[in-house]
Amino acid sequence: MNTSLYRLICLSVPYLLLQACDPQTAGTAAQPTADKGDRIDLIVEGDYVITMDSEGTVLKHGALAIDDGLIVAIGLSEEIHAGYKAIEVLPGDNRIVLPGLINGHSHAAMTLLRGVADDLALMDWLNNYIFPAEVQFVDAEFVRIGTELACWEMIRGGTTTFVDMYYFPEVIAEVVESCGMRAFVSATVIDQRSPDAEGAADSITKGMEFVNRWKGRNSRIMPMFGPHANYTLDAEQLRATREAANEAGIPVSIHMSESPYEVAYSKEHYGMTTIRLFESIGFLDGPTIGAHVVWPTDEEIPILVERKVGVIHNPTSNMKIASGISPVSKMLQAGVRMGLGTDGAASNNDLDMWEEMRLASFLQKVEQMNPEVMPASAVLTMATRGGAEAVGLGGVVGDLVTGRKADVIQVSFDDVHFVPTYDVISHLVYVADEQDVVSVIVDGKLLMRNRDMLTIDTARVASEARALAGRIQAALAERNR
Repeated sequence: MNTSLYRLICLSVPYLLLQACDPQTAGTAAQPTADKGDRIDLIVEGDYVITMDSEGTVLKHGALAIDDGLIVAIGLSEEIHAGYKAIEVLPGDNRIVLPGLINGHSHAAMTLLRGVADDLALMDWLNNYIFPAEVQFVDAEFVRIGTELACWEMIRGGTTTFVDMYYFPEVIAEVVESCGMRAFVSATVIDQRSPDAEGAADSITKGMEFVNRWKGRNSRIMPMFGPHANYTLDAEQLRATREAANEAGIPVSIHMSESPYEVAYSKEHYGMTTIRLFESIGFLDGPTIGAHVVWPTDEEIPILVERKVGVIHNPTSNMKIASGISPVSKMLQAGVRMGLGTDGAASNNDLDMWEEMRLASFLQKVEQMNPEVMPASAVLTMATRGGAEAVGLGGVVGDLVTGRKADVIQVSFDDVHFVPTYDVISHLVYVADEQDVVSVIVDGKLLMRNRDMLTIDTARVASEARALAGRIQAALAERNR
């Protein structure tokens, strides 16, 4: 389709395209390909289309046109159908269309350790239960099964992108490639014997090998480094990890200012708090995702802004391990890039981003005794466009805008808890849950259609997970005798 014809279609169909009528923004990828018989891949309809764009556009009876993995048009449903014919149409009756949710911090394979140790303080939980269990049980097969289980759970709940930090990153990347999600996959760096390395130096060496194999291999999979924390790596190891990441041109993700223990450890060993330590050693001199950030000082928050650190708030995990209440509204007001995450299922104990939205809002309201802080629109932004900006995908995903990658979900409002619906955004944050998600699209490909999982053999994954969990349970029972 040439530029003149493209402009003619735009002019003949009012409001057909929000941006794509300008051929400069449309691009060649937005054009239907000839072998489809002038048909695009997909049209997704919705009684409401929540674009999450910077203007907060909400369309009633809207639709998206998707082709070659991109959103090529957005507008009223009748206008989209007048301008495009699609191979497949997802009807929009009683459906809300919005960007896929972005889980900015996870340990996906830890679904297999869900409930293995609960109601414990962070360091007791890590040192006496999780680290020993990982050394005993975690191998490549564990990571494969656990990550498949996590991807199933996340797709089912409308998450389309996640940032992961765990062992055997090659296996994680292969699972993500197979299931169709979008992910940052971290090569974990930790200064102790771990399931896939002997220590920090070995972690970095093997991590660089992983990065070199996967960088540019699949546009949905972004390799990165995942240094664990300032109490499991010393300053020199942290600096070495950053240097390796910068050499490879990739970001890092790290637990940052998560707990009172971590802050006290940093003061005792370095004479300064965590974020000041990271600044002092040049660790923030490159793209950084900081998980948790519960205890930043007023002097450290401007550092996060200046260094463009993406902060990921994990309210459920922070509450369950009693890490504290993060000053989210203060950081947002200061201009910190902020998203939401679930953390791992061993400390959450699920991967439900709808729950994270609700708790993120409620925690700030009760902590400040102010019901007006963190309104529904703010936390929905953190789960979508804001999360994309925090992890480095701003302008790629996170909002429904022409030219963006087509990472889209449909939410049903058939359930009784949507009756009546006065404010659709309020209902998404304060009412919806993962069971309401019906269809999930990543890169223009359907991963779930009308609750039917298309890219994961769920019966096999469930069977393998139960079998492995049985072996773990038997081993733990034997150890505890």
